[in-house]
Amino acid sequence: MPLLVMKFGGTSVANLERIENAAKKVQKEVERGYDVIVIVSAMSGKTNELVGWVETTSKLYDAREFTAGLMALRLQEMGIPARSWQGWQVPINTTSAHGSARFMSIPRENLDAKFAEGFKVAVVAGFQGVSAEGRVTTLGRGGSDTTAVAFAAAFEAERCDIYTDVDGVYTTDPRVSSKARKMDKIAFEEMLELASLGAKVLQTRSVELAMRYNVRLRVLSSFEDTDETSGTLVCGEEEIMESKVVSGIAFSREEAKITLFTIEDRPGVASAIFGPLADAGVNVDMIVQNISEKDYDEAHPGAVTDMTFSCPINQVERAKKALEDAQAAGKIKYDDLIIDTDVAKVSVVGIGMRSHAGVAAKMFSALSAENVNIKVISTSEIKISVLIDRKYMELAVQALHDCFDLHKV
Repeated sequence: MPLLVMKFGGTSVANLERIENAAKKVQKEVERGYDVIVIVSAMSGKTNELVGWVETTSKLYDAREFTAGLMALRLQEMGIPARSWQGWQVPINTTSAHGSARFMSIPRENLDAKFAEGFKVAVVAGFQGVSAEGRVTTLGRGGSDTTAVAFAAAFEAERCDIYTDVDGVYTTDPRVSSKARKMDKIAFEEMLELASLGAKVLQTRSVELAMRYNVRLRVLSSFEDTDETSGTLVCGEEEIMESKVVSGIAFSREEAKITLFTIEDRPGVASAIFGPLADAGVNVDMIVQNISEKDYDEAHPGAVTDMTFSCPINQVERAKKALEDAQAAGKIKYDDLIIDTDVAKVSVVGIGMRSHAGVAAKMFSALSAENVNIKVISTSEIKISVLIDRKYMELAVQALHDCFDLHKV
């Protein structure tokens, strides 16, 4: 019997009416001949209320378990043999790091036995697992999406459908560009870049896992009627007949630029800077090293340079302290540390960039035409990112979307 994994986020199961709607979508797949594993998040907006009801009974209560039980009960009322599962019952084996646990394995025996008995649907509480010590663990940000992909990989599912509050993956955020277009297909690598650069449709961890195990993902709306052609399919590059040079525009408002002025230009200085930042958990992104404006003088009796990098704005204070502590400990020397929290990152992404020249020139020309100044540039094989003043972010996204004709099929 073919198997399908279906994941419903918090907004998709926010109340009994939406749980009913999700159950009907599961019913359709059962009627098509699938066994189904359903992964559910906690009911959006209800977690605190539910925990308040039961905290006197069990401090280990998880609202996802409540949602899974409601979904299974509704399916049973619809005549579909279904059962709910907590992470430890499957079991979902993870590392011991509570709050950021990683998957170790998902044995198939327990669920396979139930499917063999005639059960058609297993409803699993997403986000949670169990450590080797038998303690319940949680998986951190994006845990439910990642859980769904992990089940699809473990059970060799035909596909993993992620139901959410949008109807697919767009060329950019429709709230920024009215010309944004929903894509029918997008390659794993493109989706991974878009997710890591600010697109919030899928979590980076889930896309990484899908790419590693070649799990076909489909992103589609919980609130619309859907069929086999709905949503956006995230798949291997070989399934896409011909890719656009640029597939999408991603952006992030929550960026900061940090510059260290007049540091020693010597082997090991980059390690001395970025080692303490890594130890402090700062997620460094774009890095540029420049010739310092300082000339050689008695205060700087050797070659000097400036170092600029970007990081999430909520990690600025952590980065500042790490650098100041490194200087106080004599590990690095710099004259000044300047922080700019009024920047944004805008990126163009596309696997077609591998085989096409001139993408950077076209991008920079489009930004220049809008009088948008570029502060920092970084590139990869399928991505070009720039750091610009935040006030120009929406203008830049719209200009690049038009420049690469992303509104056209």
